[in-house]
Amino acid sequence: MGFQEELTNELYSAVKTILTDLFSNKERYYYITLATDGGAHTPCISAWSYEALYRCGAEVQEKIKWSYADSPYCCWRQERFEKVEKLLSSRKNIWDLDAEDFETECRLRFEAMEMAMNRLDQEGIFGINQKRSDVVVLVEVMPPDYTNTIRAYRMNSTDSEIFSEWIEEIAEPPEGSI
Repeated sequence: MGFQEELTNELYSAVKTILTDLFSNKERYYYITLATDGGAHTPCISAWSYEALYRCGAEVQEKIKWSYADSPYCCWRQERFEKVEKLLSSRKNIWDLDAEDFETECRLRFEAMEMAMNRLDQEGIFGINQKRSDVVVLVEVMPPDYTNTIRAYRMNSTDSEIFSEWIEEIAEPPEGSI
């Protein structure tokens, strides 16, 4: 088994366990992301439900609606990524790679994250507590850049009302479209 397949499997397992736990609260989610930094290090799950957003109060809802970091579910059960972290740390330090190898390694890691989330999507996990079309599912780099938008289009239906909201309110435009 190659590194990317192993990483995809570990991500899949961790995210499935985390989301199964998170969704047991029966809240209705509209945003679920697997977020990481620019070096594609160990990601975290973050999510927003309508119930959690309402608990924050009307005065801040617009500011935090799409903020992975402000969610009460940011880094939910982060310890579940222990095997992912060990697998990633077994690789050469990404910051020591030359530009070409860095890009290759990041692409491989982001592809693994997206494949894991797509596999979970195919199994229907994002349809627990809400219809799948009512939740935006993402793999994001933070701080955000246009690659988040590119991945978002691959992972979500353009017919989804909530996805249209995300595109309008927060998506980074693709490079060269400004």
